[in-house]
Amino acid sequence: METSSILNLTAPPLPYCLDSGKTVYEPGDQHPNRQSIGVFDLIVVEQGTLHLGEESQAWSLTAGHSVILLPDRYHYSVKPTEETTVFQWVHFHTIGQWDCSFQEQPVPDHDDYSRQYLTDPYFIQIKQAWRLPYPEQVYQLLGKLNQSGKERHSSAFWTRQQTFEELLRLMDLRQNEGHAGPVVELAEKAEAYLKAHYQSSITSWMMVEALNFHYNYITRCMKQVFGLAPMEYLMKYRLEQAKLLLLKTEWPIGEIALHVGFENIPYFTGCFTKRIGMSPSKYRSRYIK
Repeated sequence: METSSILNLTAPPLPYCLDSGKTVYEPGDQHPNRQSIGVFDLIVVEQGTLHLGEESQAWSLTAGHSVILLPDRYHYSVKPTEETTVFQWVHFHTIGQWDCSFQEQPVPDHDDYSRQYLTDPYFIQIKQAWRLPYPEQVYQLLGKLNQSGKERHSSAFWTRQQTFEELLRLMDLRQNEGHAGPVVELAEKAEAYLKAHYQSSITSWMMVEALNFHYNYITRCMKQVFGLAPMEYLMKYRLEQAKLLLLKTEWPIGEIALHVGFENIPYFTGCFTKRIGMSPSKYRSRYIK
């Protein structure tokens, strides 16, 4: 049960809840067999044991355990329940990219993603099948989801989505230090360091000193998580900050360049033009009339 593949959900756009419910099986009942239902099916067991399978995998889920059945797979009952079994379920969907594997997360194409969504991707990481670290909190959120069905539609919509997002946050491995992988943890520490010091000169040695890891390992972790080496990430972040200042202030371009960490103004202009596709002055004039 603990060795489980990881479901990676790219956000934005965030996955959204479709419906939810609570089911009670008496001895002899079993989950229906289904093929490619087109939505994710999150199942959380509160009592008893539920025997489920997906393709070549099989699980015996007891209280506090969950599984996410994937939308494009064959799901089946391994055997009928042998005792009264209570479980809650949530059907949800996403139009964003997702995958499910033993890899911590796929390497994103940051440029393509940023062009489409105007932000960097975040990967919500959830074990496909595991014992929940906070089952009582999950039960409460699922109960709130089910209660939302009794509200009028305009209220139910917001209650359902907000509660579901809180449920995802609670199950996201990256929010739980006890389960977050060392690669993701170091990559995010490196990201935080770069964002905190982007206005000053940053060297590989400074990152080694701050993070207490060899620079090659820091680079490998950042490439796996963000698709970019540290200095590539730093360049991208500096230019994003420059874009904001070009639109929000009337500062001269040279002052903006210095503010975001470039000591050489022509170099800043060259980097900006190469990455954004136009010079800083043209970018400003394009959006400010």
